[in-house]
Amino acid sequence: MIRGGHVVLPGSTQPEIARDPEGRPYELFDVLDSLAARYGQLYVVDLDGVEREDPQLDYLQEIARDVEVWVDAGVRNADQAIDALVTGATRAILSSTVLEGPTELEKAWRLSQNLAFEVSIRSGQAETSKAAWPTRDPLGLAELARALGLRDVVLSFRDDPVDWELARKVALHGPTWIAGTFDARDHSRLAETGAAGGIFHLSGNLLTTPEGSRWSSLSIPLPERRDDET
Repeated sequence: MIRGGHVVLPGSTQPEIARDPEGRPYELFDVLDSLAARYGQLYVVDLDGVEREDPQLDYLQEIARDVEVWVDAGVRNADQAIDALVTGATRAILSSTVLEGPTELEKAWRLSQNLAFEVSIRSGQAETSKAAWPTRDPLGLAELARALGLRDVVLSFRDDPVDWELARKVALHGPTWIAGTFDARDHSRLAETGAAGGIFHLSGNLLTTPEGSRWSSLSIPLPERRDDET
């Protein structure tokens, strides 16, 4: 996640700026250089876009120059989806949490097919932004998006354990990416669902990816700060 030009991590109550052991904020592009060197894909959540409808387009454009990026910039409508793609992102994420309903989803798809639909799940139900969505059933929302033409679906489990059976059902009908509170020990369970990949959340230096993994890891550990940095 990024906010105000900084890398941020989940905190106890809200996202917090990522800092090194000396308490200094990590440099955004040092982190991104490390990511780009180790992985072929990044999933970037722009909190300025999600929270304030003020996406950091300049930063996102710079990020997309060197690595394949999927960007969640808090897209509310079709026009904002195109703004996210103009940065060079491979996919713009349209999330059930903020997108203004299936009409905007359909409009966006008509403008560009470089989109993915995120179903945010909490307590077993999809989180939706408006009553315009006809259902809060996660499987139903995934099916709705695919009926409109979208293929890539991201299932994001918010504070919930991953529902592996739901993941399997959604993955039967197209590329499905799983984000949530799982780790490398769940590799075999993810593979069994037929999902296209797993989205790891950036979290200190704790995350590693197993050799030979079928997962596409879209976030990785923070880099160690060099001795010559001030």
